[in-house]
Amino acid sequence: MSVLSITKDSFKDMIGGPKPALIEFYAPWCTYCRRIAPAFGKVAEQYADKLTVGQINIDVSPELAEAYQVEVVPTLVVFKNGEPVGDAVAPESKAKIEDLIRQYVEDEKE
Repeated sequence: MSVLSITKDSFKDMIGGPKPALIEFYAPWCTYCRRIAPAFGKVAEQYADKLTVGQINIDVSPELAEAYQVEVVPTLVVFKNGEPVGDAVAPESKAKIEDLIRQYVEDEKE
């Protein structure tokens, strides 16, 4: 599965599903967001059966960024049962993204 584009209208459905959700708050003008995009896409593919992965463009949905106090992009937030349970600001690599999600994905296997 690829990275899903999330809007304020689809946000609640995305984070409230049966799987944990990894959401990237990003902006198209953000160089670093573009730099980690391939790693973020690989995580989406690798964990597709265990994790919903999506992106929120903060320029399109600034109210969502404000609601979750996102001040730096990219910021990744893990949601479980509709609630934020973990986050990472500007992760440097795919390994850092996996470190963030590992405990939540592991919980799903049990």
